[in-house]
Amino acid sequence: MMKYRVNYFSAIIICMHCFSMVHAQKSGYHITKTFHIAGAGGWDYLAVNGRELYVSHGNQVNILDKRTGDSTGIIRNTTGVHGIAFIPEMNRGYISNGKINTVTVFELSTHKIITQIATGQNPDAILYEPFFKKIITCNGRSNDLSIIDPATETVTTTIPVGGKPETAVSNELGKLFVNIEDKNEIVEVDLNKKTVTHHWPLTPAEGPTGLAFDKESKRLFSGCDHLLTVIDANSGKLIDKLAIGEGCDGVAFDQKTKTIFTSNGSGTITVISEQAADKYSIVDNVITKRGARTIALDESAHVLYLPTADLEQTTVANKRPAMVPGTFQVLVVENN
Repeated sequence: MMKYRVNYFSAIIICMHCFSMVHAQKSGYHITKTFHIAGAGGWDYLAVNGRELYVSHGNQVNILDKRTGDSTGIIRNTTGVHGIAFIPEMNRGYISNGKINTVTVFELSTHKIITQIATGQNPDAILYEPFFKKIITCNGRSNDLSIIDPATETVTTTIPVGGKPETAVSNELGKLFVNIEDKNEIVEVDLNKKTVTHHWPLTPAEGPTGLAFDKESKRLFSGCDHLLTVIDANSGKLIDKLAIGEGCDGVAFDQKTKTIFTSNGSGTITVISEQAADKYSIVDNVITKRGARTIALDESAHVLYLPTADLEQTTVANKRPAMVPGTFQVLVVENN
């Protein structure tokens, strides 16, 4: 999870500016529902699987019906939870637990915990890599990746990446691309060779967090401080950079509509259109809610989900404001 960079003293000014941009060029996206979730604790990633939405919250994962927000289950004892990944054909789900350096394995159909797998230090983002059929965690404190074999439920390989890995995406052909937050770069990892093969600087962008990939145009979309950078996944060349909101910690890409979304903790989603492999334009800055810094896309329904809470006011720059107890929620954003 990223460092918190939003200056909430200026959030009102930012939002007023975004309102003017919204009126100038509407995308149609807006908040249609708010799912309220009881309990204390912060949040990080969330993910959609089938009809269910999995939400990291405190030291547990809340499972909701993605259409109604009704609770369908809770997976507890995921201390320092960050992310959730799935292998539907194996009826398995995986949760990264940053404070206890493990991955929780559970059964998708029953939500029953099966086992815990030891990983590197502070496993953060987690994904299923379909080419080699592995689960991969980005370990923020040990600066490496843990490669988990779902068949044996063990870590088979550890790959050093030379910095803090924030998020990773696969090209589904054996290559992995990883945002290295403290080095301001993307590294390319050859999963067959089990090593880093390229380091691609993101200059002038800094602090890369969210990452998405267009497998058709072979473009990477990296969310950085105030900028979305577009990178050629074959060469590492910087194709474009676009201004986005403050405090981005998530990027989603809708393959069908060729739309990129950045979730900005200052209280907006920046909506960007991919018109061609080398042509991008900002369509909108949709008002959400401050603190809504991570994002999940339901590709089947083209619906976005963002977790947040009511936050206390603060005048201290770059300090995360305290959440108001009992106000944790998930915003549902749709284009209808």
